[in-house]
Amino acid sequence: MIGAIIGDMVGSIYEFRNYKATDFEPFLSPSAHFTDDTIMTIAVADGLLNNRDPQESLRDWGRRYWSNGGWGQRFASWLSTPDPQPYDSFGNGAAMRISAVAWLSDSYDEAMRNADRFTEISHNHPEGMKAARATVSAIWWAREGLSADDIRQRIVETFEYDMSRTTDQIRPTYFFSEASQKSVPEALICALEGNSYEEVVRLAISIGGDSDTIAAIAGSVAEARFGIPEEFVNKAKRLMQKDMREIYEQFDARVQHPVLTEKSLMKRFLDLF
Repeated sequence: MIGAIIGDMVGSIYEFRNYKATDFEPFLSPSAHFTDDTIMTIAVADGLLNNRDPQESLRDWGRRYWSNGGWGQRFASWLSTPDPQPYDSFGNGAAMRISAVAWLSDSYDEAMRNADRFTEISHNHPEGMKAARATVSAIWWAREGLSADDIRQRIVETFEYDMSRTTDQIRPTYFFSEASQKSVPEALICALEGNSYEEVVRLAISIGGDSDTIAAIAGSVAEARFGIPEEFVNKAKRLMQKDMREIYEQFDARVQHPVLTEKSLMKRFLDLF
């Protein structure tokens, strides 16, 4: 979950000002901030941790941070209407918010059911549903220890995404799209091409497009593959509001997500030799 949040924050300054390279500095800019991706990621975690109705949780958090969100027009209407209904969306909003499902479900089948529960309330188009399931699956399989090649193959077989491209092939012609079928496969390619959490997020920024969301999705998978340096986690926590940190700490206490300290990074380096 924190992998999605950090990705969102890193990408927040590049969404409408793409930077098509990996050498941007610093990694987490002083201008970075949370967007709707973080707010909704927290909302899904809150729903799962505290047994809240998915619609209630998402609408609560969306209204709580109404002025911070940068909501899409249709989702903003869904948040504000007295009787919200699914609106057949195939946007990437479901995939960017869904990462907590892969950590708070007790089985793969339950993870798929939870992905559906937190998606169908708004993004009930088949492509929207598929994108959330694909993101949860990639995280789940990474947590199981599958290699990048094995995860890539399973995504192709299960979700029929084109995973044959590289980020170098995507980058020159890629353009902004919030459609899940034009952004989630690209995010997953970044997640499986990089060799560390930081490299994955840098690749996600470098292809351009909907940078904060692509980095959030890619970062959510990279967290499961590599863990996250403690420095990044601490910086992200400082950018969250108090109520967000409370949900994150509750989540962290439940799942013990992988955070890389200097000691664990050194051990990983030594294990390579």
